[in-house]
Amino acid sequence: GQLVESGGDLVQAGGSLRLSCAASGSTFSGNAMGWYRQAPGKQREYVATISSGGSTDYVDSVKGRFTISRDNAKNVVYLQMNSLKPEDTAVYYCNTVPSFKNPNWGQGTQVTVSS
Repeated sequence: GQLVESGGDLVQAGGSLRLSCAASGSTFSGNAMGWYRQAPGKQREYVATISSGGSTDYVDSVKGRFTISRDNAKNVVYLQMNSLKPEDTAVYYCNTVPSFKNPNWGQGTQVTVSS
């Protein structure tokens, strides 16, 4: 299914961004959705997930700073990122959780946090 991420930008440390991910219905409906990120020279890593019912989970490094949400009517997943740190710099992707349910990753959206 198709995934289109947006909202990335260059921000200063301590700033905020809101990422959006528009998904096709077949990918979104009934599936847990998540955000992943890949920093330069590193493997892609899991960041946050939200179940179809709204339960959420986060990697420890973003707990208390990032909030994942979804709009089931619009097939959109959001990631509100506050108190950004330089180590949050990465290309951010959304996909199903687990990701093997959808092999078609989107292009991602670049988040750069300057110190």
